[in-house]
Amino acid sequence: MNKDHKKDHKYSSIYSLERMFLNQGNYKLYTIQEGVPSKFSRPESDSSTTFSNSGSTPNGSELCSETEDEENDEKFSKIPVQPPPRRKSTSPASNQKLENDNLNPPGAPSPHSTITSVNSIQSLLKEKFQLSLPQALRNNKQRQNADYRLRAFVGMLFLCIVFLVGFAYAYYNTHVLQRAYFDRFRFNNNERLMHIYNRAGSEIIAARLGLGISSESGVFECLPQHQKRKSVCLEWLDQTRLYLSHGERDSMDCYKFIWQSLSPSFNPKDCFDWSHNRGHWYGGGQIQNMAYPLEQGKLELSPFITGDIQKHPFGNVLKRYFLNSKGATILVDPDTPLYVSINANRTKEFCLQAKYDNFAYINHPTPLPSLSYSICATDNMKNLHSTMAEKTLWDGLTPDELHAVHALLTEPVWQISPTNEAAIYNYTEDVILLGFLRQGHVLLSEEWQTHPGDFVLDETRFPSMEETINIMHRRGFRIVFSIQPFISTESQNFQDAVTNRLLISERGSDPRIPALTRYKNISSAGVLDITNNKTLPWLMSKLENLISKYHVDSFYLDMGTAHDMPQYYKCEYPLTNPDHYKTIFSKAILNSVPVIGVSGAISRPRAPVFVSLPPFPSSWKAIKTVIPTILSYGMIGYPFIMPGAVGGDVALPMSDNNPDNDFEVSLPDKELYVRWLQLSTFLPVIRFTHLPSKYADSEVLDMARQLTILRQKTVTPLLKKYANNTLDTGLPIIRPLWMLDPTDPACHVVVDEFSVGEELIVAPILYSGSRQREVYLPAGVWRDGIDGSLRKGSRWIHNYKVRDVQIAYFVKMPDNTRF
Repeated sequence: MNKDHKKDHKYSSIYSLERMFLNQGNYKLYTIQEGVPSKFSRPESDSSTTFSNSGSTPNGSELCSETEDEENDEKFSKIPVQPPPRRKSTSPASNQKLENDNLNPPGAPSPHSTITSVNSIQSLLKEKFQLSLPQALRNNKQRQNADYRLRAFVGMLFLCIVFLVGFAYAYYNTHVLQRAYFDRFRFNNNERLMHIYNRAGSEIIAARLGLGISSESGVFECLPQHQKRKSVCLEWLDQTRLYLSHGERDSMDCYKFIWQSLSPSFNPKDCFDWSHNRGHWYGGGQIQNMAYPLEQGKLELSPFITGDIQKHPFGNVLKRYFLNSKGATILVDPDTPLYVSINANRTKEFCLQAKYDNFAYINHPTPLPSLSYSICATDNMKNLHSTMAEKTLWDGLTPDELHAVHALLTEPVWQISPTNEAAIYNYTEDVILLGFLRQGHVLLSEEWQTHPGDFVLDETRFPSMEETINIMHRRGFRIVFSIQPFISTESQNFQDAVTNRLLISERGSDPRIPALTRYKNISSAGVLDITNNKTLPWLMSKLENLISKYHVDSFYLDMGTAHDMPQYYKCEYPLTNPDHYKTIFSKAILNSVPVIGVSGAISRPRAPVFVSLPPFPSSWKAIKTVIPTILSYGMIGYPFIMPGAVGGDVALPMSDNNPDNDFEVSLPDKELYVRWLQLSTFLPVIRFTHLPSKYADSEVLDMARQLTILRQKTVTPLLKKYANNTLDTGLPIIRPLWMLDPTDPACHVVVDEFSVGEELIVAPILYSGSRQREVYLPAGVWRDGIDGSLRKGSRWIHNYKVRDVQIAYFVKMPDNTRF
């Protein structure tokens, strides 16, 4: 091999080596030493060949000879690798000088010769390594970011898997584990979730059953000895047993639920979902703050018994019946020791619980509490309610009793708190002087006695009452006395009642000791034990004496509420609850003497008895609760309602000659009285305590005269018509708008309007100073009662103008009426 060929070979080897290292980015440096194998060394057969840089000096001279290269290679192989010089932006001349100074080591043959040793490769690689270090760091950071992204992806994937597994478990437990025990009925045994559907497949009831059952307790089929015919029986060991059954009635599906507790620590409790998409709920009776519909109210878990609505959760009239706008009813058995809550503990639920206590439910029909109720469902709430309504109101009704019903619908009730005989006489004189109001019924409150329980007139204040009553009879009035089962300890009959053991006794003490309570103005009184067989004959003899001596036409039963019973009451015959007393007492009296009204009830009294609304204070707040209370009472089965006094129940002195009483102060506010009178004109019974003539304003008297004419011509015929309809169908006379159109969502929530039957809608003013209101009309064509115009239904009338002497009402026109 010639010299030129060897030189070219060396140059090409060096360039190839540099190109290889630079392209591959291999920054690992090696020092080539004599006798030491190197990554850059050639095989032994080619060891005489050394590497050299190729190129020319700046002045164009040739590269060093091979001998010189070999010497330089041997010399530079012993010099440690030096870091490359820092590059600067200089002129070409400066760069040339700097390059010559740095690249030519001491002792080099020529300062202008080019470095051809391996050290130049090492320097270039070192410089490349230093310049590439930030890029390596960036690459490392990118690898770390990639790791974080990978970890985040794995974490998200894990969470998704957990969610899917949880969802599958929940779906399995809530849907797959549901069992269709009956048609349109689903029940999950593990979670105790129940769903009821109508025949169209829409869900109408959703509930959580058996709240309080231990989650560790499994569910099993009941043993054969605990099974009931045509019932599904499930048991949670040592806690409770559930019986489910199904039946059909008039195109309805009815389901029966019976929870029987097996442990003293378990009180059966079921909660129904009352969220916004579950429809609207009605019924129960008067509830504190009178929410309408019921899901808008709130009530903590309380015993379902009557009370004073100003102090207790429930009012004077109740029934264990609840109706849903989607077409379902809940009817709780009377023997269930029932507690009720509405939206308690920040939930949207209606809960029923069976629980014994020391007052409301002291007598136990079963050793442990049992919750028993029925749910009936269909596609139309009006049809459902019509089917559930009692239809035996006319059974056994005599012509005299039917006449008594019509008399209350057409004639006023004059409620008087008698202070003396002259006050009663003068009051009836003022009624006659009005000239436009019929005589009607004179209702004397319990003050006609010296002490409640005497059952004789106070002869000191009423010395010639027999003659006064005869005069009132000749003038066309009917006389009604209020009576109570309460015997004041100051009454002349108290000792007799104690001696004959006619009073409710104290539980846990000598049965001869009567249990005492308070009632109204009576600070201490006993209560007649109507379950005692000797009590009713004793009471009847007192009432018959009143009838024979004073020719009393009928009685009004003021029986108080459950909370007026003695705390530790004990009757000879055990009561299911304290309200059970009112049912027994009213039935006993009704079978013996004529009665026109009762102050409270938990079951419908036989016609012609009207159920009175509770006393309402004389206030704008109170008048707003009149309509929802009447609608609720009518819906739960009390169609014959006797509202409170016009203007509210304000104690009114009956004698203007008494200087200690300020007559004017006791009158209700004039505007409130006028609006209350307008409302009462359309109700079944209009009851007065305060006569319109007592206001020194002719406008009030003129308005009362016009309203009387309106009632006689328009309202009374409808009241009579729908009273007869009520006796056949059980439907109320005063109806909510949804009974006119159950498919209209707006009709379900209107709380300040009502209809008389299906032909007349009333929209009274219930706010002080208001001269307009919003009015909603159901489907159809309606004639405006104020201006006679025709208005189309299924829409709102906004800002409807109503003057202070007017009331908005609309009469239904025939279906073929055209504008």
